[in-house]
Amino acid sequence: MTAGARLNEGPVDGAVAENGHGSAGKIDRKRLFFLLLGPALFCLVYFAPSMPTAVDPKGQIFTLSHEGKAAIALFLFTVVWWVSEVIPIGVTAIAVGVIQALFLIREVRVAFTDFMDPSVWFIFGSLIIGMVFTRTGLTRRIAYRMLVLVGERTSMIYLGCFALTFVLSLIMAHTAVAATIYPLLMAIHSMYSDDDRPTRFGKGLFMGMAYVAGAGSIVTLLGAARGAVAIGFFRDITGRNISFFELTWYMWPVGLFMAVVLWVFFLLVYRPEKAKIPGLRRRAARLYASLGPVSSKEVLALLLVLAAVGLLGLRSFVPALAVLDKSAIILGATVLFFVFDILKLEDLEQTPWNIILLFGGAMSIGFCLWQTGAATWLAIHWLSLFEKAHWLLFVLGIAFFVLLMTNFIMNVAAIAISLPVALVIAPYLDVSPDVILYSSLVAAGMPFLLLVGAAPNAIAHASGQFTSREFFLTGLPASILLMLVLTVFVLLIWPAMGMPILL
Repeated sequence: MTAGARLNEGPVDGAVAENGHGSAGKIDRKRLFFLLLGPALFCLVYFAPSMPTAVDPKGQIFTLSHEGKAAIALFLFTVVWWVSEVIPIGVTAIAVGVIQALFLIREVRVAFTDFMDPSVWFIFGSLIIGMVFTRTGLTRRIAYRMLVLVGERTSMIYLGCFALTFVLSLIMAHTAVAATIYPLLMAIHSMYSDDDRPTRFGKGLFMGMAYVAGAGSIVTLLGAARGAVAIGFFRDITGRNISFFELTWYMWPVGLFMAVVLWVFFLLVYRPEKAKIPGLRRRAARLYASLGPVSSKEVLALLLVLAAVGLLGLRSFVPALAVLDKSAIILGATVLFFVFDILKLEDLEQTPWNIILLFGGAMSIGFCLWQTGAATWLAIHWLSLFEKAHWLLFVLGIAFFVLLMTNFIMNVAAIAISLPVALVIAPYLDVSPDVILYSSLVAAGMPFLLLVGAAPNAIAHASGQFTSREFFLTGLPASILLMLVLTVFVLLIWPAMGMPILL
């Protein structure tokens, strides 16, 4: 079943309870509660008295405007509806633009233009790449070959899928990785279960893929744009540049360790119903052989994908290619898929627009918080709490703020909002700017709470194996684990590797 078809069906697990479609004539009180809670929080903040001003370390005063207060109100409203899924998440995203227009938070053209941001189109192109792998049969080839290698134990299948996700996230954008791995996981799950109903194995497989894609994306500058943005802020404020390999030196052990931790975490939290799938290796080998020789369409599709991924990677090393927009590259490949008849109109009509609308809304609310000054006001108030705290609390406080923000807005925006303020405060506590930079990037790369936190989260949700509520509840202990791992690295491992922690 395609992602688009699954999204049209809505969540499978607990669909009645989660989406509020109870039996005829019966009121779903849970759905009604969350439907009303969102607008209630909006009104509570929107009509509240003026908020206290924020003062940064340089003494600059930030007053929260009426539009900024409205942006925070909209932010709370949106989070409630996204987490509870009282209506489809894509429709809630549309409400983000509608409320901005009706309450004059931003100009209507600006609010809805964010839905067409290049980053949203990058996600669209990434989803199309996943569709290409499915349509051509490349996914089945990769899935069957991997299953032959890892064997029949479901714990090793977890490990094989997570390892492949991690490695790919080192050399390509984690959004593209998720879109590529997604159909492979669908093929694997179809061999595990005879129907499309959610399983513990399916929940762990898809959520784990999204989490591990984030862990892999922090290791190099190729995994996501946030690293380059953070290094730019670091250079402007400290006057020192961080090289590609310096970033990788400090980040690879964190990413690898988190990937292993997540493998163990999902084995415990979503232990597969079956310890092994008897005969799976033989079945996978037989199915691989039945695919026959690689077709010319598969070769062409793979070449187009590799060309797009190669260009995306070379942008970081070849100055002449840096001017090429990443969205234009991946959309160029999308156009060529149709030019060479790899995809057809029917495939385009099955695009998961629910996910694309979700990210359009996420971009809109993120820019709304940023442009109205609400995000800066929140960051200064939060970080000022740690001005006189122990240096470790300050570093972890910054990372925790980034972790929260990156679950609600673009991780690039979360870095842009918090990092400059944190780097200014750090010298007052004799904290090195290096540990601020790396801690922020670790937190920004792994938003485990909300689907809008990262594209892999939303792509995994298209499987129908879990609800947004399940994702949130799973993300709570996973986020605590992340903060514990980060604490160990800040206190012990990074200093041993040569990172300056204190001035």
